[in-house]
Amino acid sequence: MFTGIIEELGTVSDLQILTNSAFLTIEARKVLEGTQIGDSIAVNGICLTVVKLQDTRFTVDVMAETLQKTNLAELVRGSRVNLERALQLSTRLGGHLVSGHVDGTGTIDKITKTGIAEVFEIKASPALLHYILPKGSISIDGISLTVVNVEQEGFSVSLIPHTRQETTLGLKGVGATVNLETDLIGKYVARFLGNIPESEKHSNISMEFLAQHGFL
Repeated sequence: MFTGIIEELGTVSDLQILTNSAFLTIEARKVLEGTQIGDSIAVNGICLTVVKLQDTRFTVDVMAETLQKTNLAELVRGSRVNLERALQLSTRLGGHLVSGHVDGTGTIDKITKTGIAEVFEIKASPALLHYILPKGSISIDGISLTVVNVEQEGFSVSLIPHTRQETTLGLKGVGATVNLETDLIGKYVARFLGNIPESEKHSNISMEFLAQHGFL
């Protein structure tokens, strides 16, 4: 589990993409502090397992499902990536609960400067937009952000200068692909409501019932 607060930008030093898997080696420093083989690190919002460690780099395995649903296959040597170590129970939850299990990708459609902030408009599929709501949380390339608005074909987020300077979004422009993970709690709620039998969707709770039982 992660928070969506990026710890540092790493640099891809090696990438081997095979038919159904890949090996990714990343140059980093801060996220290697206390890290051991088998630990999880979010790379552009994707929860990956460390399989090899060196002084200033680490290697992760990438399976076919991850390659299909994320933008990892677009990386090349020298690409910058957002890095975050797994959440500890003693850590402040500065962002929101991020699982590192990417739902799919979106495309940056427009960037508009508004005061000190920049508004990113991102196109996404209807399947993803179903779980995105205004003022809700979303992870974009592993960055915890608040949704400004939701339209028919996409949504928008607003970035402060610090976020642009300290993450890969400051390096991306219109047309770039981003990994999207919708709100974890929202997905569970939607799944639960979708599984409620039709016969149970009509509640007998009324204002009178609430008053009688001390809720009003």
